[in-house]
Amino acid sequence: MLIGICSDSHDHVEHIRRAVQKLKELNVSKVIHAGDYCSPFTIPLFKGLPLEGIFGNNDGDKFLLMKKFDEIGATLHGDFFTFKADKLKFAVYHGTYPEITESLETCGKYDVVISGHTHQANVGAAGDTITINPGSVNGFEQDPLIALFDTDTKQVNFVELND
Repeated sequence: MLIGICSDSHDHVEHIRRAVQKLKELNVSKVIHAGDYCSPFTIPLFKGLPLEGIFGNNDGDKFLLMKKFDEIGATLHGDFFTFKADKLKFAVYHGTYPEITESLETCGKYDVVISGHTHQANVGAAGDTITINPGSVNGFEQDPLIALFDTDTKQVNFVELND
């Protein structure tokens, strides 16, 4: 299964459109957004993706964000959620508090921990746990990125959103 992972879009409409286009082209089975959409007006841009997400520390009107997710048939879980895919257990947390992120990564309960917040793309390991930060869809002063995780190979690839 191919899972698309993104985070920290911070209202950057053009980069969100590019991310959605690439994720659709790649025919991912699931898309995880690790928070910081910021404004609810960006959520309809994700329509048509099998999207699940969480809140980040910069997300504004949480009730309207939840409504917009519902309107596009997506799921917004709150501040944290877990799921299973191909016998792998995933945890998703924005990363606002590094101590919580580190605890999730080192507790040994999850095969994969996905976080964002830092805007720094990174793949690592904590024991047998794979840690993934997809970087930032917004890009800020770096390349805008999304990540792809293959549950069969357990490989992570980053995809630049610049044309």
